[in-house]
Amino acid sequence: MSRQTIKKIVLGLFAVMTLLAVGVAAGLWWERNHVPDAEMGRSSGAEKTGRTVLYWYDPMVPTQKFDKPGKSPFMDMELVPKYADDGGDAATVKIDPGVAQNLGVRLATVTRATLDTDVMATGIVGFNEREIAIVQARTGGFVERVASLAPNDVIQSGSFIAELLVPEWAALQEEYMALRALGDASLESAARNRMRLGGMPESLIRDVARTGKIRNRISITAPRGGVIQALEVRPGMTLMAGQTLARINGIGTVWLDVAVPEAQAGSVRVGQAVEVVFAAFPGQPVQGRVTALLPVLNDDARALRVRVELPNRNGQLRPGLSAQVSLKGSGGASALRVPTEAVIRTGRRALVIVAEAEGRYRPAEVTLGAESGNSTVIVSGLDEGQTIVASGQFLIDSEASLQGIVAHAADPATAMPVPLALHEADAVIDEVSDGYVTLSHGPFKTLSMPGMTMEFPLSSPKVAKGLKAGDRVRVGVRETDEGLLVEKLDKTGGAK
Repeated sequence: MSRQTIKKIVLGLFAVMTLLAVGVAAGLWWERNHVPDAEMGRSSGAEKTGRTVLYWYDPMVPTQKFDKPGKSPFMDMELVPKYADDGGDAATVKIDPGVAQNLGVRLATVTRATLDTDVMATGIVGFNEREIAIVQARTGGFVERVASLAPNDVIQSGSFIAELLVPEWAALQEEYMALRALGDASLESAARNRMRLGGMPESLIRDVARTGKIRNRISITAPRGGVIQALEVRPGMTLMAGQTLARINGIGTVWLDVAVPEAQAGSVRVGQAVEVVFAAFPGQPVQGRVTALLPVLNDDARALRVRVELPNRNGQLRPGLSAQVSLKGSGGASALRVPTEAVIRTGRRALVIVAEAEGRYRPAEVTLGAESGNSTVIVSGLDEGQTIVASGQFLIDSEASLQGIVAHAADPATAMPVPLALHEADAVIDEVSDGYVTLSHGPFKTLSMPGMTMEFPLSSPKVAKGLKAGDRVRVGVRETDEGLLVEKLDKTGGAK
């Protein structure tokens, strides 16, 4: 290669390097003195539309706000502007009406109505212990004959129970007839009194006086109809005066031992009307009334024991039957009410999604009152006539959480803790241990939770005391931050 050729190559390389240096310098100058195209587009777009930007945010981290546009420090994406005219309220979520329809959003109205104070509970049938009859021997004697009876037999009033031989009565009756033959009225009266003191019933004394025959045997009959709870007499026995032969419990009326949840105990009163439905007799409700509020609560279930008296005209209500009980209220004060399904319970507070204009939704913290049927009383947090979301509210609440929208109490100064509701369902125990129970349960209607088989933690081992796999129970659970906690397991029938 010649010297001239080498010189041309060096000069060419020098020229290329000079051009590169000039290009880099020009690029740096342009970057320092010009807004990037993306920012220019956003700024000019806002200016053209006249919309005011409140702040920029990363949709994946909506709680963090930025004063300027640019790249997100969290994700490889541009920050998104939040405009002032997006509804004028940063505490709302906007959802397109079509999307809301696809989500199954259903609305309801906050209404004011007289509070229905009906209480739903479960109960077990027992004997009416005011209808007990004790059959005793009025005098000593020998049992000669006994009816073919056994404990738990049902008998009618006047039914034969046993026949007794009383030898002492023969002497008393002979003395009476001898004195009567003398024609002295005072002596005859004295002899009658001696027979009465000897334990002879008045009907037998009249029979002896009429026939003049010795009657030293007596038939013991049932003073009332009912169930024989105890039968302590057998042929050949020797009885002492006052000895008990039988115990009979009437079944014309029965008692229903009802377990009313502690939170609803204040709504129950003596004399309250009750409607009872038995699983054994569907479609045949029985009307009764509350006769007593027992002084001691059920420690395991934390429930008030209420005694309800029911008529039992055909005798089909037998002790041990379980029932669903509705204690009818007479109506209370006017109160705001919403559908129970509209309430979102987090364990610590309760929320309702309020529907506003132009497809906007706002979570509102509320204070709950009592539940009545399918409605829940709202103590504070809402106003009459407001529109709320009754179905699909959980999806809207999730979207609000993603955008960092936090619900606040309407009046923080008077806000009270939300009572943790007890949700009930029928279930069968599959497995039980000291701390957990596995249940095949029906739907928890107040939770909108379908029936399934799952394991639940117990609030205390005492809740499952005496229960075993296969037992049918009425389960009561409370919502906590850790999930559903079993507070009550009331046995409702035999093993599955």
